[in-house]
Amino acid sequence: MSGGIKVTLVNYTKKPLETVTWSALISYWDEWESEAFGRITEKDVEMHLPKVLGYGHESILEHAVLTFALEGCSRVCSHQLVRHRIASYTQQSQRYIKLNADDVEETFVIPETVKQRPELYEKWKRLMREAIELYEESYKAGLHQEDARFILPQAVRTKIVVTMNLRELKHFFGLRTCERAQWEIREVAWKMLEEIAKNDDLRPIIKWAKLGPRCVQLGYCPEGELMPPGCWRRTRERWKALTGSKPTV
Repeated sequence: MSGGIKVTLVNYTKKPLETVTWSALISYWDEWESEAFGRITEKDVEMHLPKVLGYGHESILEHAVLTFALEGCSRVCSHQLVRHRIASYTQQSQRYIKLNADDVEETFVIPETVKQRPELYEKWKRLMREAIELYEESYKAGLHQEDARFILPQAVRTKIVVTMNLRELKHFFGLRTCERAQWEIREVAWKMLEEIAKNDDLRPIIKWAKLGPRCVQLGYCPEGELMPPGCWRRTRERWKALTGSKPTV
């Protein structure tokens, strides 16, 4: 793929909100039965799910899982991602996939802060070019990729499949869509949230479960004095735009 991060929602639990609602009803509906799942309607979802989530009963969100494909992020980013342990991951193997040595910026992620400093930018590109050339030389000399990869910087691009349930996604978004999160994983998190927002089966859960930064979830910024100036307004307006809500002043 061309340079940049691509995030795609590739699969999710069939009838996700109906599944979560049906699971919630077992707690207080005397007539609950397994066959009732087939009778859950959109009206039932709208009637029960926001109320139950409003009570803080979020364990029901674990019954719906979503699978995303991430392409083009760095291994710096993927190392942060896999720290979210209640999830499943399968990542591109550097033991078996030989990297492209032709284009530095296709192979590595270079931060914009570096690109804005021409003297550093050229040094970064030179070092990365030397690393990938030595990787190529080592491979051609007979080293297996599993050893040749030791020379590669963390900036190398990767691909990874991520599966999380909705409750873990809420935790992930709370931390990673915050402006205090590192820029690359923040971009990944917002792209994942945008993928959910584009899906008719899933979009309502963003508002009902407050899938988003912690300032949205809590109603205040827990970062306190560490909060970047103006981020409270920027972040909430970005989130409200996803849900179709009107921004508040």
